[in-house]
Amino acid sequence: MGTPEVSRSPTKSPLTVSTSLTETVDGFHEFKISSYSLTKGLGVGKFVASETFNVGDYTWAIYFYPDGKSPEDNSSYVSLFIALASEGADVRALFELTLVDQSGNGKHKVHSHFGRALESGPYTLKYRGSMWGYKRFFKKSTLESSDYIKDNSLLVRCRVGVVKSCTEGQRNYNIPVPVSNLGQQFGNLLESGKGCDVTFEVDEETFSAHKLVLAARSPVFRAQLFGPLRDRNTDRIEIEDMESPIFKVLSFWDCICLVWIFYSRMYHPGSSPGALLLLLSLLTQDKVLLHFIYWDELPDMQELMGIDSKSASTLVAQHLLVVADRYALERLKVICESRLCEGITINTAATTLALAEQHHCFQLKAVCLKFVSLPENLKAVMQTDGFDYLKKSCPSLLTELLKYVARLGEHSVSASGYRKEMFADGCDANGRRVKQRLH
Repeated sequence: MGTPEVSRSPTKSPLTVSTSLTETVDGFHEFKISSYSLTKGLGVGKFVASETFNVGDYTWAIYFYPDGKSPEDNSSYVSLFIALASEGADVRALFELTLVDQSGNGKHKVHSHFGRALESGPYTLKYRGSMWGYKRFFKKSTLESSDYIKDNSLLVRCRVGVVKSCTEGQRNYNIPVPVSNLGQQFGNLLESGKGCDVTFEVDEETFSAHKLVLAARSPVFRAQLFGPLRDRNTDRIEIEDMESPIFKVLSFWDCICLVWIFYSRMYHPGSSPGALLLLLSLLTQDKVLLHFIYWDELPDMQELMGIDSKSASTLVAQHLLVVADRYALERLKVICESRLCEGITINTAATTLALAEQHHCFQLKAVCLKFVSLPENLKAVMQTDGFDYLKKSCPSLLTELLKYVARLGEHSVSASGYRKEMFADGCDANGRRVKQRLH
């Protein structure tokens, strides 16, 4: 007899699953329109605009037309719109415009896409300059006798929800990946002193390092150590115009104590020992430079300097910016720019502006110009020693600063309602599109 066949069911392929996720990235902005009565008579189709704000990787702005957006409304209504102020095509979003009841009764006037079903889905803005809003947002005669105006001002709040979609697949496993410790390993190599093949000489003091690490991190060191015009003796690098950290002779803490005792005798209690901060910054910059080259991060300044002072950190960042530019350490340069940006004050603004100009830090320069040109800051900054240094080292900046102050004054006038119209043909009541672009 033959062996009976065993029936087998067909092998099933494993089921795979994926999910499409769609959600909104929400953002909010509040726009106060002060001196409302002064905006009346601005003219049909002319507006005052908010500062731009970011939501969902796009830039937006609120536009308020005190005499209406279109001639057919006979200036009877105020118009209110949200505009896409950055480049973008077919940006899908939900919108909400709220005119705030400033009496505290909570009877706000709200037009919103949120919290309700939309027949045709989210609104689509085709390109930069497209708008959503209402030509006949509120009748002027009713508005001016309402609780929406308080102290001759209006308050508008908006909400923008940019629609984002992504697809997630099935995850059958999850293996955590350790955080990179490359900086830790190179830092340990520097501290151990093993394999060092180059010596820095700074003000008769020496520091050991590794040629390959220096060359990999800095194109300036790469050219100096391995380039066709390299020095004959590449085992020793002499650095000029940089102070040596004397904590290689004395302990760092002994140095701080000695200097502090000296200044405590020279200054009465409460005085600001600015020279101490300068000395400490010079003491630390060489060590910080090598620390960054190996660790790819700055050390804890409070731990290194023994004091928690914003002024000291700013001073160190100013010195390090010069060093970072000299050795083309772009990441260190940006870190210094960021810290100097955070530490801008009346006393530091002019010096930082000069450094930004000298070392081609355009973003930092723009921030400094904006800070210095403010009316409440300008006079005080001009009385600092840093401003004297700015005038001597970068005289061309004075002309640039003057132009910036003039532009700021023009912007102040336009914000009060005298800004020229940007959109020639506008959009319909449903906020379709405009042809001209935002500036």
